Amino acid sequence: MSTWFLIIIYLAFISLGLPDSLLGTAWPVIWPEIGSSFGSAGIVSMIIAGGTIVSSLFSKRIVELLGTGRITLFSCFLTAAALLGFSIAPSMFWFIVMAIPLGLGAGAVDAALNHYVAENYKAHHMSWLHCFWGVGATMGPMIMAVNLVNPQSWRSGYATVAIIQFLLVIILLVTLPLWKRVATTQEKLHSKDMERVENLHGEAAATTKLHTSVLRLRGVRPSLLTFLLYCGIETIVGLWGASYLVSTREITADTAASWIALYYAGITVGRLTTGFIALKVHNRLLIRYGQLVTIAGGVILLLPLHSSLSLLGFLLIGLGLAPIYPGLLHETPARFGRENSAQLMGYQMAVAYTGTTLIPPLFGFIAVRTSIDLFPFVVFALLSLMFLSAETVNRLLGEPMQGRG
Repeated sequence: MSTWFLIIIYLAFISLGLPDSLLGTAWPVIWPEIGSSFGSAGIVSMIIAGGTIVSSLFSKRIVELLGTGRITLFSCFLTAAALLGFSIAPSMFWFIVMAIPLGLGAGAVDAALNHYVAENYKAHHMSWLHCFWGVGATMGPMIMAVNLVNPQSWRSGYATVAIIQFLLVIILLVTLPLWKRVATTQEKLHSKDMERVENLHGEAAATTKLHTSVLRLRGVRPSLLTFLLYCGIETIVGLWGASYLVSTREITADTAASWIALYYAGITVGRLTTGFIALKVHNRLLIRYGQLVTIAGGVILLLPLHSSLSLLGFLLIGLGLAPIYPGLLHETPARFGRENSAQLMGYQMAVAYTGTTLIPPLFGFIAVRTSIDLFPFVVFALLSLMFLSAETVNRLLGEPMQGRG
């Protein structure tokens, strides 16, 4: 039952990743048709991320009220309906309207499933969980690239992804009773663990309380900054990468969409691989090495090389990003205590999506008034800041880098 349950969680993360890469890959052909502006993709992205922030902050309370299974089912349905709405949207106004349920649908399930896996499974499962997000994020632009060969076919691209989402909704609906069975089993195991702890530690363990403010814990603030920068980078590359390739590198729209699909494929393959590596190498080392690889990819984008080498830059950034986010999430209980992890997981999701909300539209605002040629410089600067913030956490906590994750 545990194996089937993991498969369902992985499918849920495919549905979470599918919509994330669609807007950026199709935007070069969307905005002229709907009579919008080049930089307005940032507004849509900001609203989507804003919805995820709201639902992430309330995720703990919502899951306690409805349960993880119902939240996952409802969230997938919301995103499917929103994507169908995008496929028939006649104007920018309707893009903004559909962005609201898309964002709300993503936030709660993201925080809930990440917390569940961090609490109940080993580090390699967290990497594989986010690998399946990458499967969805890779499928999105690949589907869009196939459809962009024909005029106005970005609509059929959105419609195709919506149909896939609705199929996942059916699977989640059929398997909903399994969530209840697993929840009952986990509750019994948790009760036994609590009894064992009380026997070992007596009244001291029984009286342990949640910290009054998790934000005061050592290392939390630079850790939150790392989450903010990570999601900002991941989104800015996915949202504006295709436009940069089309405008500056003079790549065709369908080829640019394929290259961004390969960027997400780099994240996917990287997470599949690091899931195995995490069996032998500590999460913290994987996070460090991943950031160094992203910086190498950023350097390639910065250099005046042939356009075809831009693909290598995007691939390296994707591969380097792979272990960072799931590694940071899985380290949450170990770094800051299991008693704080549920609350802090919601905060991390909210801050991460704040990066998604603010950084891509800010770059769009700057690019419209200057040039999208700034794209590689901004990406490199953000990658460097993320590396510094992650290393600050290691220094404050004095964490060892040896051993398994």
